[in-house]
Amino acid sequence: MKPFSDACEENKLPILEVLKIEFANCRNILEIGSGTGQHAVFFASHLPYLTWQTSDLETLHPGINAWREEADLANLNQPISLDVTGPNWPESVYDGVFSANTAHIMSWLAVEKMFEGTGKILPNGGCLCLYGPFNYNGRYTSDSNARFDQWLKNRDPLSGLRDFDKLDALASRNGMEFSRDYEMPVNNRTLVWRKNDR
Repeated sequence: MKPFSDACEENKLPILEVLKIEFANCRNILEIGSGTGQHAVFFASHLPYLTWQTSDLETLHPGINAWREEADLANLNQPISLDVTGPNWPESVYDGVFSANTAHIMSWLAVEKMFEGTGKILPNGGCLCLYGPFNYNGRYTSDSNARFDQWLKNRDPLSGLRDFDKLDALASRNGMEFSRDYEMPVNNRTLVWRKNDR
């Protein structure tokens, strides 16, 4: 039985519109934290010029593969094992990296490692698209985000909504320059950085 995420169904169309713009000149995408695999199947089917590489912890691979096998897409690769805090980052070069709803469920150390790893695998001009709820200047953008953040921290004190300025500082430290901030439904955003080897 395939795993299912309501959130993936609700946000896939708006995210697709962003990826059509930001990944227009990309060919190889690494998705960090593929989760159920729903996003990967949807985006790979609508962006056939991209080769989409799924990744996540090995415990989630069966669910991702259930979606993959049903879709049977030539441009959707089987998942690789990726713990962002570990040494097992892929050696391949990807010109695009996508991740949705991951930064707020990771520890801050894991977020740092995700940006560090992304900075290493992206070539000059490569693109990182990060989707989720974010704070600005240390403030919530909505009451629902504030409640969500409290729920996250009650569940795991190391998790929580991340502030844009801190993420941008991480990106800059790892050779990426802020490019665009897309407003998305339900108080979410898609943040975009591009690798700039100066």
